[in-house]
Amino acid sequence: MKVLVLNCGSSSLKYQLIDMSDETLLAKGLVERIGLDGARIKHVKVGSEPFIKETHIPNHDVAVKLVVDALQDPQHGVVKDLSELSAVGHRVVHGGEKFTRSVLVDQEVLKGIEEVIPLAPLHNPANLMGIKAVMHALPGTPNVAVFDTAFHQTMPAHAYMYGIPYEHYEKDRVRRYGFHGTSHFYVAHRVAEAMGRPIEELKIVTCHLGNGSSITAVSGGKSVDTSLGYGTTEGILMGTRSGNLDPSVMIYLMEKYGDPKVVSDVVHKKSGVCGISGVSSDMRDVEEAMEKGDQRCKLAFDMLCYGIKKYIGAYAAAMGGIDAIVFTAGIGENSDLVREAVCKDLEFLGVKFDPSKNKARGKEAELTTPDSKVKVYVIPTNEELVIARDTKELALKG
Repeated sequence: MKVLVLNCGSSSLKYQLIDMSDETLLAKGLVERIGLDGARIKHVKVGSEPFIKETHIPNHDVAVKLVVDALQDPQHGVVKDLSELSAVGHRVVHGGEKFTRSVLVDQEVLKGIEEVIPLAPLHNPANLMGIKAVMHALPGTPNVAVFDTAFHQTMPAHAYMYGIPYEHYEKDRVRRYGFHGTSHFYVAHRVAEAMGRPIEELKIVTCHLGNGSSITAVSGGKSVDTSLGYGTTEGILMGTRSGNLDPSVMIYLMEKYGDPKVVSDVVHKKSGVCGISGVSSDMRDVEEAMEKGDQRCKLAFDMLCYGIKKYIGAYAAAMGGIDAIVFTAGIGENSDLVREAVCKDLEFLGVKFDPSKNKARGKEAELTTPDSKVKVYVIPTNEELVIARDTKELALKG
């Protein structure tokens, strides 16, 4: 059974084709600059050199057609016929409260995704375009929607509610939703496997650290709290996003500049690691400048690590204990400096960090001593595999 996994943005389309008989990756690629000049597809058949084609790509229908053509290309393809594609899994950023798990796509599901567009105006429209493009290109092929927010729908009300009038929850659905759910789900289950223990008996803090970041408390395999909230700016310092911010700051900036878009650009695009360091939103650049003595880069680094550490401590308290800490995503998987700074002085929790194991980059590794009560792991995330697994399960049922 071969499953195609799509992640559609407003001007891009990432994809992977996975053989679910043994979960082998067959091909992957990226269609970028959809609707813009310089559009192209980069297709990689596993074990072969990338195939790159620049062409006019006016919309997602054309983008999906390019993907389908690349997959069955005589030289670069991995399938002989489209009948080999058993199902297509789609990443959908926001499912609101309506979607608590992955679902087979039908007209009712399309309508539901459309209804929550106000909660994710930059993402859900693109996700919808991708689904509809596949339905047009591959009629009769099952489509499955996998939601970033679904894993966090197990949070209790006291964790997801905000302290504003209840009517804004009832009328406007203002609450904590959380994101990166497929990533947190994957690494939490994978760490349970690595530890050889049932996830139902574990209390885990998963740290998805990248340009966008979130930290989640996973108790018994369920998300019970997470740092991202109604939108994607809450929590720790991110690449260009502010993280936690006193609402009074927003009110002050709004009154001073009188333009919500200006303030939105400040907290979404000009803040975070980039805004503090003045150098870059990329932690690799910030760490390099910090090690050369740049004090603002050192401040950005310290703010990030301090924020992560606070969430770990808070979630350990909220869960009544902690068994494991997991680092994943771009920064989590590759920055030994961040991991060591976060884990420093966590001995009181039961963490015995082993710096000699901490040079791991982009591969799975345990970072604690054998007698450490709380285990620390690096686990590369695999959101596409989670989507493919859900797609396989639902397509077979359907």
